[in-house]
Amino acid sequence: MPSLFSEQDLRNALASVCYPGFRRDILSFGLVKEVAVDGNDVKVQLVLSTNEPAIPNILKKEIEAALKKVTGVSEVTVLIDIQAPVAAPATGPQGIPGVRHIIAIASGKGGVGKSTVAVNLAIALQQLGASVGLCDCDLYGPSVAFLCGTKERPKANEQDQIIPIEKHGIRLMSMGLLLEEGAPAVLRGPMVSRYIQQFLRQVAWGNLDYLLLDLPPGTGDIQLTLVQTVPLTGAVLVTTPQEVALLDVRKAAAMFQKTNVPLLGIVENMSYFLSPSDGVRHAIFGSEGGIQEALHLGIPLLGEIPLDIALRSSGDEGLPLVAQKKITPSSEVFQKVAEQLYSECNTY
Repeated sequence: MPSLFSEQDLRNALASVCYPGFRRDILSFGLVKEVAVDGNDVKVQLVLSTNEPAIPNILKKEIEAALKKVTGVSEVTVLIDIQAPVAAPATGPQGIPGVRHIIAIASGKGGVGKSTVAVNLAIALQQLGASVGLCDCDLYGPSVAFLCGTKERPKANEQDQIIPIEKHGIRLMSMGLLLEEGAPAVLRGPMVSRYIQQFLRQVAWGNLDYLLLDLPPGTGDIQLTLVQTVPLTGAVLVTTPQEVALLDVRKAAAMFQKTNVPLLGIVENMSYFLSPSDGVRHAIFGSEGGIQEALHLGIPLLGEIPLDIALRSSGDEGLPLVAQKKITPSSEVFQKVAEQLYSECNTY
């Protein structure tokens, strides 16, 4: 007697099962390797790569519950093959096929506007005629998707690679595109390194002139994973003028220097406020911190970005300032920084 359901009915049900903590379903992740039907009984074969013992049990229960809602399904068997997670290569930094330059956008301290700089700088480079990707490497506090105004979920290609989202002329990948809205990324050290490796090597970046990496603040596991596994063209340090930010940016600079990553320059954000009534500059967070640190490190001060209402509101609206092609003091600085990086990288 034929079944009351089709394999497509089963796959539609499986598409409602998301990987724990993510918005993306197990089908688009490529985890379902077989769906077999025997009369009214169903067998599902999954392949997982995880160190988290709770995940297989969660998926098994959710798959059983989803499939038993399909009319006619009697028994559900879920088989899960757990493979060892992909380890970082032990042979030193390996390039990403098709990517010419990999640039880290880094800071020692949070709250200095690093992600805003990374997003606008990526778009400014694209406007110079380059092909650009932007990878949000801040797994715990991803903001690139929000700043770019997208909630689109990435899909997979036939090679089980993640297809990056295209927005404002650049290719994007961020944990913020995968997590449920408002859900935290609860990850331990080994899992952090694994996700970073997937973002770099299992995303179909294609041919890029520049891949910008928006790093989390500090000098932790993510930064060390990156400098050990991919050949960085260099790092751009983002700071604000006050000493508390400069103390932390020195630590970031020291980390890159110890790992032989060139420092391409410093971008000073929130450098000053330009009074709209009289045009007077007000150094709200102090002055000359960025230039003094650049001189100390022997690297260029690439630009000084003012406190700008238009820049702040553009991030809140998900429409980056540079993408709006408005001429403002901030957008002019981003264009200047992009031109300097474009020139510097073309000497490599």
